[in-house]
Amino acid sequence: LRQIPDPRKARGKRHDWLILLTLIASAVASGNQNGRAIAQWVREHALELLPLIQPTHGRVPSESTLRRVLRLVDIKALERHLSQYTNNLPPPDSLAGCIVTLNGEILQGQAIDGKAVRGAQAHGAPVHLVSRVQHGSGVTLGQVRVEQKRNERSAVPKLLDGQSLQGTVTTLDAMHTQRTQAQQILDQGGHYLMMVKKNQRRLWDDLDLYFQIPPSAADGEAWDAVQTIGKEHGRIEVRTLECGSGMGADLEWPAIQQIIRRTTERTHVKTGKRSVTVTYGITSLPADEVTAAELETLWRGHWTIENRKHYVRDVTMGEDDGQMYRGDAPQALAAVRNALIDLFRWHGWTNIADAIRHYGASVKRALALVGFTPARL
Repeated sequence: LRQIPDPRKARGKRHDWLILLTLIASAVASGNQNGRAIAQWVREHALELLPLIQPTHGRVPSESTLRRVLRLVDIKALERHLSQYTNNLPPPDSLAGCIVTLNGEILQGQAIDGKAVRGAQAHGAPVHLVSRVQHGSGVTLGQVRVEQKRNERSAVPKLLDGQSLQGTVTTLDAMHTQRTQAQQILDQGGHYLMMVKKNQRRLWDDLDLYFQIPPSAADGEAWDAVQTIGKEHGRIEVRTLECGSGMGADLEWPAIQQIIRRTTERTHVKTGKRSVTVTYGITSLPADEVTAAELETLWRGHWTIENRKHYVRDVTMGEDDGQMYRGDAPQALAAVRNALIDLFRWHGWTNIADAIRHYGASVKRALALVGFTPARL
């Protein structure tokens, strides 16, 4: 937080900028969801906070001051420095979310997806954020806001711009399956795995036709398949992923190497109700280096962004219930939540709700979590 620039003019400053950011981050770590709750946490813990933060004017900041901080903070700097910090935390498992190719290369999966901040939208201020998150660990690598009157796809080039993608596989859902996006990922040194649904009707039809025709060894096509079975949320899932190296040239897609069909059969244990979903995909990963099993790992890993980050922000940390909507406040709080989730997990917490209750029970714990020591201010 020390690296986040102070946008205020020198005249009229009452509180140290780093103290303000520290208090906000500590309050969010303690389970407070919006400006009013953050200010109440600061006010009600004033007797504990004052000897620690030692403000010049002898009092804790007001609600209006804390709200202004969230509205005026340099959001690009906040996103950049928080993601740099969490990215530099030593991972407990260096291979989490990775695949190892047949030639021994380690490739890290990373997912891109968007999320609306519904609390802000309730006030007529549409806030849609697109994030890049590591498979496995769920660490946020970057986040940008979708510009007004633009769709989610328009934010992805900006999210990836200037980033080295060497040694990575970027996974994207069907909304982002675009030729220009595939080319950008390739130009920046990475691989892609893109999902295809019926919103790309022609591409979907072409892939569907290919999988209706049995592969021919005479055509020199590589063909592989893998099946996995799991039980989740009261249902049994049988997942079958098939992939082939044929047809790539016919699709005229940048550096396409394999096409994929993934069939998911779900059976509800209690009712016996059965459903089948078929999804297609395309990837730049060659068949002689990556098998169907690795592609299934990447496909499943894509949902890290939803399960380990977006769901936690929404449900556990109450992002969609928050009512802040002015300026960059919604994105600033989302950035803080992303970093705190990563920090909780780095400290060994597997249940984020437990972590919030733990730090919410002690002001000193919450301050220590974000790195506060009186000597540093």
